[in-house]
Amino acid sequence: MVRGRLWRTSNPALAPDRRQELVIELMDARRKRDRARVDAAKRALGERGPVWWDDGDPDWNRHLAKNTPYADWWAAHTPPITTE
Repeated sequence: MVRGRLWRTSNPALAPDRRQELVIELMDARRKRDRARVDAAKRALGERGPVWWDDGDPDWNRHLAKNTPYADWWAAHTPPITTE
């Protein structure tokens, strides 16, 4: 969750060693500002591209949580805004 938007997590089925390799690749690509490598690493991690789950649920990636089926969950976990 970033600024009220849902973001897809990495595929939990990835082996820990493989996930770590991909995270290292992602961080190196970001440092070098290589957008193609960033995209490739994020796709390999499962954060972009085809969904990695198979239960038929839609991909709510980058949607505002308040506009999704997770609205009630989000409201329960968001501190109230104060004007003080």
